[in-house]
Amino acid sequence: MKKSTVTVTEQLCLSLLHKCKTLKTVKQIHAFTCKTGLDTDRLVVGKLLLHCAVSISDALDYARRIFLHFPDPDVFMYNTIIRGLTESDTPLSSLAAFVEMRRRIWTAPPDSFSFAFLLKGAANYGSLRAGVQLHCHAMRHGLDTHLFVGTTLVSMYAECGCVGSARKVFEEMSEPNVVAWNAVVTACFRCADVEGAEEMFDRMPIRNLTSWNVMLAGYTKAGELELAKKAFLEMPVKDDVSWSSMITGFAQNGCFDEAFGFFRELQWVGIRPNEVSLTGVLSACAQAGAFEFGKILHGFLEKAGFLWMISVNNALMDTYSKCGNVGMARLIFKRMPKSKSIVSWTTMIAGVAMHGNGEEAIQLFNDMEESGIRPDGITFISILYACSHAGLIEQGCKYFSKMIDVYGIEPVIEHYGCMVDLYGRAGKLHKAYDFVCQMRISPTAIIWRTLLGACSIHGNVELAEQVKERLSELEPSDSGDHVLLSNIYAIAGKWKDVATVRRSMTDQNIKKNPGWSMIEVDKIMYTFVAGENQNEITEEAYDKLREIISKLRVEGGYVPEIGSVLHDIEEEEKEDSVSRHSEKLAVAFGMARLCEGRIIRIVKNLRVCRDCHSVMKLISRVYRLEILVRDRSRFHSFRDGSCSCRDYW
Repeated sequence: MKKSTVTVTEQLCLSLLHKCKTLKTVKQIHAFTCKTGLDTDRLVVGKLLLHCAVSISDALDYARRIFLHFPDPDVFMYNTIIRGLTESDTPLSSLAAFVEMRRRIWTAPPDSFSFAFLLKGAANYGSLRAGVQLHCHAMRHGLDTHLFVGTTLVSMYAECGCVGSARKVFEEMSEPNVVAWNAVVTACFRCADVEGAEEMFDRMPIRNLTSWNVMLAGYTKAGELELAKKAFLEMPVKDDVSWSSMITGFAQNGCFDEAFGFFRELQWVGIRPNEVSLTGVLSACAQAGAFEFGKILHGFLEKAGFLWMISVNNALMDTYSKCGNVGMARLIFKRMPKSKSIVSWTTMIAGVAMHGNGEEAIQLFNDMEESGIRPDGITFISILYACSHAGLIEQGCKYFSKMIDVYGIEPVIEHYGCMVDLYGRAGKLHKAYDFVCQMRISPTAIIWRTLLGACSIHGNVELAEQVKERLSELEPSDSGDHVLLSNIYAIAGKWKDVATVRRSMTDQNIKKNPGWSMIEVDKIMYTFVAGENQNEITEEAYDKLREIISKLRVEGGYVPEIGSVLHDIEEEEKEDSVSRHSEKLAVAFGMARLCEGRIIRIVKNLRVCRDCHSVMKLISRVYRLEILVRDRSRFHSFRDGSCSCRDYW
């Protein structure tokens, strides 16, 4: 009778675990097992451990407590804890659990699951040394050629950058299945060996849908978009992952029109978009500044019932923020259906930050803390960025200290870069320089480049030369650094030094990265590149721009700012040089094509120059237009002759 009661209780406990979704419920079930004497039952405790360590995101520590109190854990229980640790922030801690397992239950050897989970931990951490040691242990136990272990070994070596070792392990497998073949193709792509991936793909005796999707993902990540298109067309069957790979892959490579095209085609063939394809196409809208297409997507998401997904809401917020409509981003944030995640808060903070609303970003950060959400390193990057672009030096320093002292987050390059930018924008160049010299980690080229940009803004030639020397040691061939130094010399009137820098660029065959600007007109993205050959579109833009400049001279008193243009050309040529900047052409094209009263939205890859900034302000006043320009670092909202950045950019 007693035995029957225990069996029923076991079944009840397992049934409750199956439905369990939160740590709170897990604790209640665990209390129930203790009360009914099931806390020593291997089946129940094993399932409880598995649920805590794998299924519930914040329950790993609780799983470890349950594990420590179990008197005689078996290999399954150890494997469960190892599996949970490999997926945690400290994947190498799984090795300690493995060592303890070998010490406590040496009579029961580790199985294929033990090594597969451990190797995944080594891969997640990128520890080749640990991976090789585990490979040796697997060989000792005769498991290195086991299909499951062998496949994980291939992936581990790939994650550690050893494609040769990955392929060697694969070739030693007696009968690799399609999963192993897919793993070795992925390994080749992971190590940038596109030819090797193609060779292994061609050798595959059997291909499944995943095999083709691996090729699509690999080609797009390698920037081989034509090869991706070819593979996509050759696929016998396509699923939502195939379409997602093409949409996100083309978006990440800056081919936004193609990404939008794939999304339209996906709808046309009748496949319901998945979470990845939706966030991918929204990301494309965000990067391209495709506001109109983004609005259509928003309507589709609402109609199709996708707005319950937190990730889709986050992507939609990001899209509106980066398209210049931070008001809509706020509305989505306010109406989010579930509890806001750390990503939701960080996205909103970053959104208001790029519009220069530092005080609002700080208020959001405070609200987030009050809601019980713990900020992470990315959140602090966003709040430091907000302080930098709003000139809030004291607050920025406070958050940097708070990150370290209160939250125990070790600063990375991005945090240091924000602090250098904070001091640099405010003109505290020597303080920025001292900060760089006192960093806990070696400053990278990005750090020095940030300081060089600040020297350019404030015209500090002497410090700029020192910084450029450091940059030359790290990245001597970067065109942007040479151009910045050349401009600093030009503004200071040091034309001989300008000529020296330009001659150095010519001698080293260093090409200047061309500036480009994009504008969306009738849901089509148009790109203008400085100095490109003329066509019908650019001719239309130039004709309109000449008309605009003429009117600005008469009605706005426009005088071109040509201080940084080479001194050895005529004044007329200097003016023509600055008039050809891509953002001017994009605005002119927008004014020619868009209806009166529409906001003109521009995305630019570089920092907007002083002359273009002045022109935008004048256009907004003379033509009574609103212009939104998103440059490399922030938004500029031009209205009634002034800019939202208050000339602080």
